[in-house]
Amino acid sequence: MKLNLYYKLLIFHMFLGLMVFAFKPLALAYFVFISGFLGIKILRASSNKKVFYVLFSCAYIVGVEVFLRMNNGTVFYEASKYLVIIFTLIGLSTGGFNNKAILYVIYIVLLIPSIFVAVSQMGYETNIRKAIAFNLSGPVCLGVVAMFCYQKTISFKQLKTVLLGFLLPLVSMTAYLFLYTPDVGAFVTGTNSNFATSGGFGPNQVATVLGLGIFSFSSRFFMSKEGMVPKLIDLLILGLIGFRAIVTFSRGGVITGLFMVLAFLFFYYLKVNTKRKFHIKGALLFFSGIVLFTWILSSTQTSGLIDKRYANKDAVGRAKEDVTTGRAELLFFELKAFSNNPLLGIGVGKVKEIRFNETGVIAASHNEIGRIIAEHGSLGILAFLILLVNPLIFRIKNRSNIFFFSFYIFWLLTINHSAMRIAAPAFVYGLTLLNIKYDIPKKKTDLIRK
Repeated sequence: MKLNLYYKLLIFHMFLGLMVFAFKPLALAYFVFISGFLGIKILRASSNKKVFYVLFSCAYIVGVEVFLRMNNGTVFYEASKYLVIIFTLIGLSTGGFNNKAILYVIYIVLLIPSIFVAVSQMGYETNIRKAIAFNLSGPVCLGVVAMFCYQKTISFKQLKTVLLGFLLPLVSMTAYLFLYTPDVGAFVTGTNSNFATSGGFGPNQVATVLGLGIFSFSSRFFMSKEGMVPKLIDLLILGLIGFRAIVTFSRGGVITGLFMVLAFLFFYYLKVNTKRKFHIKGALLFFSGIVLFTWILSSTQTSGLIDKRYANKDAVGRAKEDVTTGRAELLFFELKAFSNNPLLGIGVGKVKEIRFNETGVIAASHNEIGRIIAEHGSLGILAFLILLVNPLIFRIKNRSNIFFFSFYIFWLLTINHSAMRIAAPAFVYGLTLLNIKYDIPKKKTDLIRK
């Protein structure tokens, strides 16, 4: 993408964040517009560009999902996941289905029996649609995306543009967050996840997508061949996104983003030539500087409370007993539910209901692994094993995707701290299954091995 267009898009999305802050109903109007716009782009795309347009459109919806949710900007809560499913189904209907992706059809089929278990136990007066929407829309989205992506080929240049699809809406969110709480320190009084610094929305979801933004901007910065000014602009935006991610006080998304960056740097460094390795080392100095500055700023703005948060301490400096902030207890409850119903599980949506009946506490699962095992039983274990192992087998045969481990890490860590509340882990999982084509000049190469 040309720099002029890139900067215009950045400015547009920055103003989008400002306009939504000033006039909240604009969020819903933008969702309707962007859904139609991207859908038309996919339908009109030529066959050789169809895969790219589907992936870019899905990436954009994934990037904008949380920003729109926090402003009531979707037709219904899970609309973004359904939109990703629709876009990929269009791609499947026109681009063909790889027979080797049949495992993901089996994966979806394995999730069906627990629906009947839930119906038989809940009764028809229970809102089964909501149970399915909140608990199966994510897993089904993942399965459909994986079927579409399996062994699809796109160029490395196109994949970088797909990553840009994540980034642009996150610029809007970051601008919005700075307007929502310009003075972070005034709203930070403890070390718990902070809704005020997260735009009044769930800190976990906000930090998760901002962590994805940290990775996307970092990879863009290290791969850039532009001059110093464009790189510094990217680095500045990276620092702003990183700051807003840190001050949500939700650690999972930030830590996941950093692991993604480290995985990318390791494999990118191995693949590039000597000259490029030298550039990476130089860029690493600037990158380390912005990371350090962002952390110091975050610590200063929160009066040192963010340091205590990451040290697992409370506001007065006492170590907390549970580093998982209650997630381990939820997981143990889900494993107990599985042990009582090992074959077919307790049914879709039943974990939250049973937990409330037994403890009086309303708490949704944070761990997708525990949830799928509890609600789907042995079939859930088999379904999860398909997800866990198949990309690794694919990687053994196809090592073209230098982002593979970054994408895989994002999916695995995110479903462990945030389940599948948003579409991001489902879509990013699918990206692990792509075949990447590199344009390699005869004399001077950046990526010398596939």
